Amino acid sequence: MAEWTVERVAERFREAAITAHRLPPVRVQGYFNTWPAIRRMPWETLGAEPSIRRFPPAPETVERMLETMRWVLWLEEEERHLVWMRAERHRWRDICARFGCDRTTAWRRWQRALSIVAEALNGNREADRLPSRSLDKTGLQESNNSY
Repeated sequence: MAEWTVERVAERFREAAITAHRLPPVRVQGYFNTWPAIRRMPWETLGAEPSIRRFPPAPETVERMLETMRWVLWLEEEERHLVWMRAERHRWRDICARFGCDRTTAWRRWQRALSIVAEALNGNREADRLPSRSLDKTGLQESNNSY
């Protein structure tokens, strides 16, 4: 198989985010409606919003999404949030507000998180021992304030 790169990992996370949004909504089991479906006249639905029809994803894409979701176990919690927010195409401005950092810092953290995943996928076992795995060295700070 080809070498995993940061770009391929980012594209795979993006595909997983798209697939997750295409999944059917979760519904409470056991409740049902006995009323018949009402067929509306065209003049009744003139100002209504059209209903959103989502086609369910193919089983292969769901399998790739589940595989991609297992990759996030190699990341710290804040890195997971960052990677997933970027996969969902959140603006850098929103990401920076969420993490309290500058855009270039957020981009570097995102690149570092993707490189950790790529190194682990390429079989580099040193990915677990990289010095930037601690929260202090990546700049991601954990709030351990005890007031």
